[in-house]
Amino acid sequence: MSDLLSTVGALRRPRLLIRAARAGLAEYNRSRDLKRVMRVSDAPDPERALNALISEEARIEATRQAGDASYSFGRHIEVLIAMMAECRLLPAARQA
Repeated sequence: MSDLLSTVGALRRPRLLIRAARAGLAEYNRSRDLKRVMRVSDAPDPERALNALISEEARIEATRQAGDASYSFGRHIEVLIAMMAECRLLPAARQA
């Protein structure tokens, strides 16, 4: 778990992306949004979700840095919002 949090904490992204994700965090609804962002029918536990989201975000970031036309700013923000929200759930999931 601490590896996941340190991985997320070590991310360095443009300020605009982070600010947009933080703004969207207030409207995040795990049962609705996580399934859509991860493109799954059932939301996994926070640790598994965060692992998958980290991988997806790394792929999106590589696309952004390459200047690829398929880069989606909106998708990147959605994944960052989900990552931030799942990080908040990790300590609670470990105690349960």
